[in-house]
Amino acid sequence: MPIIVNVDIMLAKRKMSSGDLAQRVGITPANLSILKTNKAKAIRFSTLEKICEVLECKPGDILDYEKESNEDKEK
Repeated sequence: MPIIVNVDIMLAKRKMSSGDLAQRVGITPANLSILKTNKAKAIRFSTLEKICEVLECKPGDILDYEKESNEDKEK
């Protein structure tokens, strides 16, 4: 998937644990893990907004776009 979620980078910059972020955002640690491992197919804007609020960042700080190569498309 060409959308990359960089939550780990912001967590490290903010010196915050995944568990703390999940609790403050109001999502389960399992759902946060799905986001962090780029296995999520979608994210609600309200969840993205809350993550940005807690981490004091912009969506572009945690979401990135990487064009898929032809090899990736064949998988």
